[in-house]
Amino acid sequence: MKATAQPEKDGPRTNRDIRAIQVQLIDADGHNRGVVNLTDAQQLADDAALDLVEIVPNATPPVCKILDFGKYRFLEQKKSAEARKRQKVVEVKEIKLRPGIDDHDYEVKMRSVRRFFDEGDKVKVTLRFRGREMAHQDIGFKLLQRVRTETAPIAKVEAEPLMEGRQMTMVLAPK
Repeated sequence: MKATAQPEKDGPRTNRDIRAIQVQLIDADGHNRGVVNLTDAQQLADDAALDLVEIVPNATPPVCKILDFGKYRFLEQKKSAEARKRQKVVEVKEIKLRPGIDDHDYEVKMRSVRRFFDEGDKVKVTLRFRGREMAHQDIGFKLLQRVRTETAPIAKVEAEPLMEGRQMTMVLAPK
């Protein structure tokens, strides 16, 4: 029978799980104690009724700190939750236009585009051709150039106008 391997714990090694012979020790007050034997470091942690936690495992020797591991783990989770909360996911919003769009309709669409840029989102401008409009692709290209010039102060072109089947698309990103 083959012995099953111990499952790897996530997070830093603590107390008896630390494998190094010598460690760089930082005590509970934050003072550097220098390089000490693992048994001495573990004894100091036990005397303080705290845990010995491997903070930097890749260093030579590994850096260990005497602290309350439960409190340390709680603070790490709190930090990562705060970082996730601040993180903004950039979405790609789509605005659909037609080559024969009226001026007022165009202005309404441009207001939406500006609002999307204010929110920090990218905008994909899609120009759809129907039927005989395919013969006048230059009108659509001029319309996309108009969008580009009007949004130039607040946006940059991420993808140039490109014809894909019956659609011409362009992607704009906020500056």
